[in-house]
Amino acid sequence: MKSLDPARIAPPFARYSHGIELPAGARLVRTSGQLGLARDGSVPDSAQAQADICFGNILAILEEADMGATNICHLSAFVTDRRHMAGYMAARDAFLADVPVLPSSTLVIVSGFTRPEFVVEIEVWAAAAT
Repeated sequence: MKSLDPARIAPPFARYSHGIELPAGARLVRTSGQLGLARDGSVPDSAQAQADICFGNILAILEEADMGATNICHLSAFVTDRRHMAGYMAARDAFLADVPVLPSSTLVIVSGFTRPEFVVEIEVWAAAAT
């Protein structure tokens, strides 16, 4: 993958790339949106803890396809309020800390999810050579 961050536009203001170029013939994986639902059915109160669960779920899905965090080419996240952005971003930055090519990213504030205790949802696209 190649990061596309043209010098003629403002740089990304967080840990993401403006665009990503994928190699020809790459295998793609698309996850469903992951919520902060732990395996035991519990849902933590904080956005950061929920995002940590989301990223853990995403990593498990990617590992099923012999991929990992370094294969993520796009990340979309949804939070229910601006006050949840910092917790989400802390979890995202920790998850991507060792990723050499940062994915493109979208962060949207939404009115809610299927259950009121959910405050974060995250989905990704990932790519790997065939």
